[in-house]
Amino acid sequence: MQALERLVQEAAALADPQAPGAPKTAEAEVARVMQVCNACRYCEGFCAVFPAMTRRLTFSPADAHFLANLCHNCGACLHACQYAPPHDFRLNVPQALARVRGRTYQAHAWPRTLGALYECNGLTVALALAAGLALFLVLALAMNGTLWGAVPGADFYRLFPHNLMVALFAPVFGFAVLALGLGVRRFWQEAPPGPASAAALGEAAHDALTLRYLDGGHGEGCHVEDDAATHARRHAHHATFYGFMLCFAATSVATLYHYAFGWVAPYGFTSLPKLLGVVGGVLLTIGTAALWRLRRRRHPLQGDAAQAPMDLGFIALLFGTAVTGLVLTALRTTPALPLLLAVHLGVVMALFATLPYGKFAHGVYRGAALLKWAIEKRRPSNLALGGD
Repeated sequence: MQALERLVQEAAALADPQAPGAPKTAEAEVARVMQVCNACRYCEGFCAVFPAMTRRLTFSPADAHFLANLCHNCGACLHACQYAPPHDFRLNVPQALARVRGRTYQAHAWPRTLGALYECNGLTVALALAAGLALFLVLALAMNGTLWGAVPGADFYRLFPHNLMVALFAPVFGFAVLALGLGVRRFWQEAPPGPASAAALGEAAHDALTLRYLDGGHGEGCHVEDDAATHARRHAHHATFYGFMLCFAATSVATLYHYAFGWVAPYGFTSLPKLLGVVGGVLLTIGTAALWRLRRRRHPLQGDAAQAPMDLGFIALLFGTAVTGLVLTALRTTPALPLLLAVHLGVVMALFATLPYGKFAHGVYRGAALLKWAIEKRRPSNLALGGD
């Protein structure tokens, strides 16, 4: 009780942001919040953040980055906290961790000079980039006299040859993979947890693929509006993620067909690439539309308002990719095919170009944080304070 009283008194002294010694950075605010939470532990069973918290007495910037990416921002701890606003202590775990997540992506970005792109990769930038790339492709077709008109066999390679498509997209996609990979490597090396066992890898994969911690800690889902808890956010994330993966699988299978078997597109509507793409596009459309609605209606205390443009920009690009792909498939035998193809390719290229410095990064870093936790929880605690 004395420890709790001491930490509460310290939190009260730092509750005023203008007070001497008050936290000056997002990481310092996480340290302040976690120290009080570590004394209270009311939310210990909610998600992985709190048992990971109990293994620490102090919280370095590396610890703040780890915990921030372990958090799924379900909002349960905010609604359960007795010290949440309007209490003088102003404890807001989801918001404090959300602010650090954005700083994590900037701090670990590769190249480091491009980390600032996380701050300006918003809705306007995303839409402007997609429109600019689409316009470039539209003008290229117009100059060639092929912008409008039926294409024999709906063969889009007559408009953009296969080698040109590879030359356009492969470098952008390759750079995105490299940049994200090196960024996560820096995140991992900031506080390496040790070697990963097969059990830890399996648990982390399960928790990531099932979005386990979007159940709100109480099994009723995320708090999306006021005190209401629902699984809508979890379902929307599932539809978006698996829709994206099905679309990626469609492209991968088509690549295998082309290079391994010599089966050149276009493929029939009942072919595996087409079926994977259509199902993935439908799921992606539904998921992103739901995420947009939920993101716009969440209470401002449940996240970092400064990251809203980045979130909405990524959602808009995913939605645009899915919708333009579905429309292109539906109207592939009409004279609109060239125009629709140019628009679709422009949106997809904008999505790829912004992957390393947009909201997509959160899924990669969160997967790494889940693996860190799966490894750490299997190692002996140096504190033996309970909760493990």
